[in-house]
Amino acid sequence: MRTQGMDALFSPESVAVIGASGDPTRIGGRPVDYLKRYGFAGAIYPINPKREVVQGLKAYPSIGAVPGPVDLAIIAMPASLAVQAVQDCALKGVRGVVIFSSGFAEMDAEGAALQAKIADIAREAGMRVVGPNCLGIANIRKNLFGTFTTSIEQALPQAGGVSIVSQSGAFGSFCLQLAVHRGIGINLWATTGNSSDVDFADSLAYCAEDPNTKVIMGYLEGATDRDRFLDALSQARDLGKPVVMMKVGRSEVGADAAQSHTASLAGSDAIYDAALRQYGVYRADSVDDMLDATYACAAGGSFMNSGRTGLVTVSGGVGVLMADEAEAQGLDVAPLPESAQAKLKKALPFAGVRNPVDVTAQMVNQMDLLEMNMDVLFGEGDYDAAIIFMSGVGLIKSLNDQIRIILEKIRAKYPGRPMVFCSLTEPEDRKLYEDSGFMVFDEPTRAVRALATLRFFGDAFRNHETPDPLPEIAVIPDLPSTMVNEIEAKEILAKTGLGIVREVLAKTPAEAAVAAQDIGFPIVVKIASPDILHKSDIGGVVLNLTSKEAVQEAAKSVLAKAADAMPDAKIDGIVVAQQAAPGLEAILGVTRDPLFGPVVMFGLGGVLVEALGDVAFRIAPFGKDEAHRMIEEIHGKKLLGAFRGAAARDVDAVAEALSRLSVFAAAHPETLDSIDINPLIVGEVGKGVVAADAVIIPVAK
Repeated sequence: MRTQGMDALFSPESVAVIGASGDPTRIGGRPVDYLKRYGFAGAIYPINPKREVVQGLKAYPSIGAVPGPVDLAIIAMPASLAVQAVQDCALKGVRGVVIFSSGFAEMDAEGAALQAKIADIAREAGMRVVGPNCLGIANIRKNLFGTFTTSIEQALPQAGGVSIVSQSGAFGSFCLQLAVHRGIGINLWATTGNSSDVDFADSLAYCAEDPNTKVIMGYLEGATDRDRFLDALSQARDLGKPVVMMKVGRSEVGADAAQSHTASLAGSDAIYDAALRQYGVYRADSVDDMLDATYACAAGGSFMNSGRTGLVTVSGGVGVLMADEAEAQGLDVAPLPESAQAKLKKALPFAGVRNPVDVTAQMVNQMDLLEMNMDVLFGEGDYDAAIIFMSGVGLIKSLNDQIRIILEKIRAKYPGRPMVFCSLTEPEDRKLYEDSGFMVFDEPTRAVRALATLRFFGDAFRNHETPDPLPEIAVIPDLPSTMVNEIEAKEILAKTGLGIVREVLAKTPAEAAVAAQDIGFPIVVKIASPDILHKSDIGGVVLNLTSKEAVQEAAKSVLAKAADAMPDAKIDGIVVAQQAAPGLEAILGVTRDPLFGPVVMFGLGGVLVEALGDVAFRIAPFGKDEAHRMIEEIHGKKLLGAFRGAAARDVDAVAEALSRLSVFAAAHPETLDSIDINPLIVGEVGKGVVAADAVIIPVAK
């Protein structure tokens, strides 16, 4: 990762502000004001050739005139002057630069040329640059605020374990303000702007390496480098640091806007979504979701080992509401054992004791019921986490100390099990609960989703602990330089270990009939052409042929229909294939994403997959375990099990085929455009899978 030299940006001993203003409300004045006001311990050098003093500090006419070394320079000047300022910094030996100035690659070709020049200067000098067109950076622990954001004017973030990385300055500033209002402690904050040097991936990797960062919150419009982006995500996952991401551009309009805003490549949103999931990143779907997930990871103390969730409530209705949301989020609200239910029923006969446990408002009168219920919940129910809904009880100051002491006692007895106190509270009481290590929410479904976040990361980190080796393919076959017919495509894929049926290429209907006799009935006849990708659309496929005569007539038919529908298509002949045993139809595919390269797809339904849109993606290559997780994402996954009288399907063979296809695709990242294996016939358990049709499309030269 390119994190070398970034300490100069986030841990400088001295800071110069080029374009420093005596007015603390101007862009060039704010960083000087913040560094002074909030107690930056290092030297501060305002650079302004027209002033001898700026905001009470000695000013210098140029960066070169500063008597001592400068670790970090902040440039607040027009684009036309910023390039020379960067050159001056390089000559001075400045190690890090933050450029506020706009008017670069986000504007036009001339601006892009200026930005490229900045990157060249920095590279030659070994100097790290954030920006241009950024809102700056901050290190809360060191009182370093190299920014002109107004978000810290009224309230300064408290130091904590959350670091924020944002491609958008305004959104990053907004997140900082929201974190302050939520009481989330912040460590590092970076807005990357145009990313002439330091980009989103570099900043994320630096935060992952930073020992004071516990959780990383990110805002992404588009990654600029596949390998560094995925390496940064891997690094965070390897170190057990949750990454909560807001990736915008789900819609076509949104994607276009993101691209013009940052000049970043925006890949397919479905593929971004898959990449984030594959690398253990929680993708938030709203700002509230992002803040809640970040808060849960920072305050929860530990991740869930399973989905088993206990619910204690003073309201039966809210208990049902939480249970509904828990099921929607994939949490397991399993009932308490019968013996445990009997114990709770004996203590409070009119309580609901199954789970959710409804202790009614009586708990306010008998606070010992809370301790008993929580003890039974964790001790006999073996739940992994719990939510305690208390409605407005948290507003009663006289009860808060009692509740907190009880919950602290339970936590000491059952460590490592996240607990959420869900109630209306005053800010000072909320903080007392949080200081004791409990999450606090006032809205119950948000509390449930917070636990689901902890379940997500628990699974992500646990899955990564188990090795998932790539399948071994003795000799990865070459990719054809031009389109090939179906038989040739399947022969290539068979070398990777994919199952195919017995088939031959016949040149004439008569040859087809002879070949069918040799293969054995029933037979499938198909047109063989590299130019006809969707053979069934033109009537180029005939199934269930049981005689030589039927095969010969079918061969004549598909040749005639191909000539009629696509007269200019190259016809290689007729595919005469053994008809695969009946099974569930699936589709395997590969597409070449502009950012991520080869991406593997899986779906159910054969020709219906386009209509249903029920597909999952993964970045190639990946192992068999990841393939199984990919299969689990399909909404129609129940069809792979024993369903409505049908036998369970060979899911393990599907996973093996997916991982092998991913290795083949990854071996041809620049030359492979796409692959379609459709349908893939999935047999019963132990009977494997068979590719009934396949298309390989190389990148056009």
